[in-house]
Amino acid sequence: MKLEIRLFATLKDRAGSARIQISLAEPATVQMMLDEVTAVYPALAPLLPACLISVNKAFAALAAPIQPGDEIALFPPVSGGSGAFPHPTYFAITAAELDLNAIQSRLTRPDVGAVVSFTGSVRGQTRRDGLPPQTIHLEYEAYAEMAELKMAQIAREIWERWPQVKGIAIVQRIGKLAVGQTTTFVACASGHRDQGVFDAARYGIDRLKEIVPVWKKEVGPDKSVWVEGHYRPTEKDNE
Repeated sequence: MKLEIRLFATLKDRAGSARIQISLAEPATVQMMLDEVTAVYPALAPLLPACLISVNKAFAALAAPIQPGDEIALFPPVSGGSGAFPHPTYFAITAAELDLNAIQSRLTRPDVGAVVSFTGSVRGQTRRDGLPPQTIHLEYEAYAEMAELKMAQIAREIWERWPQVKGIAIVQRIGKLAVGQTTTFVACASGHRDQGVFDAARYGIDRLKEIVPVWKKEVGPDKSVWVEGHYRPTEKDNE
């Protein structure tokens, strides 16, 4: 069978393309797919041991089977559709400037008395080993189709832990963002401030950094570096 594999962030840069193709005999597994990618695209070999694999927008283990027509993606650890929900939600991957008031208004209802939000923005100084000390701009990339599914998963996880939360918004910008521009917005609404809404919003941004496939490139005066996370999602991070 012939497979097309989507690449993101550092893997895409190393391959010089966002998609590669391989052929595999059936039956096949994720490990067999990685072995073939190593053989056909040796430039990717050093990155594959640390990469994450998704099959049909779900994190996949090495022993997971691969079928003809599966949507496969390889990407580094993240740097940071959906079904019915009991309360208002808003999930988005967008290149447009965020209207935070408009997003927050989506969660406002007569029974909502508290909205807690986190807003991330581009900072000009990083001061982390391996990254440019000065940031000119960030470049964000996402596996958008999977990202919005994982945002919906985060919302369901929040309601399992904090059932009194009445609305959730999770938004990530992509593209080139200058210092000071908004990158991420997470908001949770509830009837009162003491109904877990602070913890829920914190959980939302932390979980986004773990399982939503979004990456950023720090661009400085002399070099640019893709920022990769340390959390490695597994099949347990699928619903």
